[in-house]
Amino acid sequence: VVVVSGAIGITLGVLGGFFGGRVDDVVLFLITCRLSIPVVLVALAVVGLLGSSTSLVVAVLGLLLWDRFAVVARATTMQVRNLDYVAAAWAAGSSTPRILVSEVLPNIMTHLAVVGTLEMALAILLEAALSFLGLGVPPPLPSWGLMIAEGRDFMFFSAWVIWIPGIALFTLVLAINLLGDGLRDLFGAAPS
Repeated sequence: VVVVSGAIGITLGVLGGFFGGRVDDVVLFLITCRLSIPVVLVALAVVGLLGSSTSLVVAVLGLLLWDRFAVVARATTMQVRNLDYVAAAWAAGSSTPRILVSEVLPNIMTHLAVVGTLEMALAILLEAALSFLGLGVPPPLPSWGLMIAEGRDFMFFSAWVIWIPGIALFTLVLAINLLGDGLRDLFGAAPS
């Protein structure tokens, strides 16, 4: 999910931030349109209409979670594009794709790594929510949301049936968020 949404968001954000003008206007329009769409509602509708499968859940969530990548990539690209090493690459005769790939992208990846960890935690929670409602991955595959849903009937007699996958889900999402927080502190403290 993060790979799909990251590829879409980073591409749009870097193009909009680097070129500016009409390209940036189009990217901002796409970001605004995406932000106006409720993720959970669209994911429920699409997976409910087309049936639940792992690839469909990954595709739907990947296509709905690219906006944060685009916003961060655009903002950091707008900062990086005016720095001396980009001007030096232009003066050396480098092509635009080469400048984007070798000069701009490596210098914005630290910010995007933090966004990637936060998006991963969000994607895990959304998949668990879809599976809890019976619209996530199909039942032979393990899913903590599905385990919690199957344990609802035993909630009053054997609460551990829902507590164990719930605590595991909580711990994983907390660990990923703390990893993102640590990456932000690590990259933020590094000299630029």
